[in-house]
Amino acid sequence: MHDGGKVALVTGGSRGIGRAIAERLGSQAYSVIVNYHSHDAAAKEVVGTIQAAGGRAVAVQADVADPAQLRGLFDAAEEHYGGLDILVHNVGVARFSSIGEASDEDYELMFATNTTSTFVALREAANRLHDGGRIVVISSGVTVTTALYSGVYAASKAAGEQLVRSLAKEIGSRGITVNAVRPGLTRTEALTAGRDNGFLDQMVAMTPLGRLGEPADIADVVAFLVSEEGGWVTGQAVNAGGGLF
Repeated sequence: MHDGGKVALVTGGSRGIGRAIAERLGSQAYSVIVNYHSHDAAAKEVVGTIQAAGGRAVAVQADVADPAQLRGLFDAAEEHYGGLDILVHNVGVARFSSIGEASDEDYELMFATNTTSTFVALREAANRLHDGGRIVVISSGVTVTTALYSGVYAASKAAGEQLVRSLAKEIGSRGITVNAVRPGLTRTEALTAGRDNGFLDQMVAMTPLGRLGEPADIADVVAFLVSEEGGWVTGQAVNAGGGLF
């Protein structure tokens, strides 16, 4: 069932999982705010794809690690479309190392981008989303797999999942659902850059469904959670890793 007339903000919407989500929602008659940080041309491509299919979308640049710029995305939704019904917070930066070798700079980068931005986004959404709205935070399977060298990254993502659980209870009376999605290994530039095929083949062999995830797989899960049919699911972290975790 399409939710015509509703407005969605997708952070990190120019590439990878965020792009797939933005294009999927745009194809379902949502008006989409496509946030991007530095990939201007890619964001415009996403907007063009949505518009070519008859949807409405606008690209808005902002660094979500900056609370003021992040708040500006909510302002943009109000200015362009009169308010906001759906937030999909899809941002993440990862630096992999042992905890003993992790630098202060890496810690601060990951917590500013992954944790502080999630807090600010959820706080804004709690105060500005229309009743009956939907919030989805894209987390990561590393919060439950304890993957080697991912401790600081996993901690920065796990904090967002706790915020999701708490906010779901706080604003559920307004009919707003709040959930997280944990992607597994998903075929994006961030995954394949610098990875050898042996690593990816090994992970595919460990995955019950026998392949890497695709951005569209995650977009399918998000599309359900933000739909009317997903309205009875809230406060959850949905595993979307092909059975890997």
